Amino acid sequence: MRKNYGLWISTLTLRILHSMKSPKELSMDRKLLSAVTGLGLSGNAQKITELLLDDPEIHAMQEYANTVSIKRLGYNDHGPVHMRKVALNAVTMMGLLRGAGIRTSMETEEEGDFEDALIAVLLASFLHDLGMTIGRQEHELHSAYLSYPILDRLLIEVYKQDIPKRVVVRSLAIEGIIGHMAGRKIHSVEAGVILVADGCDMEKGRARIPMALNAEPRVGDIHKHSANSIEAVHLSAGAEKPIRIDVEMSGVVGLFQVEETLLGKLAYSTIKPYIELYANVLGEEPRRYL
Repeated sequence: MRKNYGLWISTLTLRILHSMKSPKELSMDRKLLSAVTGLGLSGNAQKITELLLDDPEIHAMQEYANTVSIKRLGYNDHGPVHMRKVALNAVTMMGLLRGAGIRTSMETEEEGDFEDALIAVLLASFLHDLGMTIGRQEHELHSAYLSYPILDRLLIEVYKQDIPKRVVVRSLAIEGIIGHMAGRKIHSVEAGVILVADGCDMEKGRARIPMALNAEPRVGDIHKHSANSIEAVHLSAGAEKPIRIDVEMSGVVGLFQVEETLLGKLAYSTIKPYIELYANVLGEEPRRYL
């Protein structure tokens, strides 16, 4: 009876959580789950994805991170949709690297397999901006300590008594979190994926709300206006390298996002050698950066 009561509470919590999600979030949930299951793994990556998507504390922290970012600081989206988009970008790139025979650091160091590495990347993707609940400065470090108890809570659900595996996955996730701003040297393939996945979320929808809310010039406006000119970012297999990134924009102001944000992150990323980068102002010839 007590067990059934607990199940009823869990089901009710999920229903409440889903009712709080926007249509965009729910759509991103479906896309992310589809991308993860499409890789044909054992099921652990799917389980961690479901746990991340259905965790009320994570959702609440992502929502408040967005409030601080947009309403208080005038920056662009750092909330649930952004973190899902980063996760989807990361899963796509992990699949492309795997298809090209590029091994993750976890595989190279013989500490786990591709799925374990993917779990670390998923965790970092979902938790990397939790520090925005506190503020912009050093938010990646705030994200790390805010994420630590969440990582422990979720990883034990997947790895049970496998303490060494939990330690390795947690460490890689933390590296991805503290390295996502390209201000600190990273060394793993997994953390390099997070850097690029985060940098690729720069389509105009990410700037829509702050553009509508703030009419007065404020710090961070260049991020909003440049992001607002990005029409689409496409990830696909490259002709010469495993990953091709195509950035389509409506105006040259979007080049700020490419040159100051994405290229900066690529310069610090361990997966830079595996990437082709093209930027295209609509109506003009694409320019190749990498």
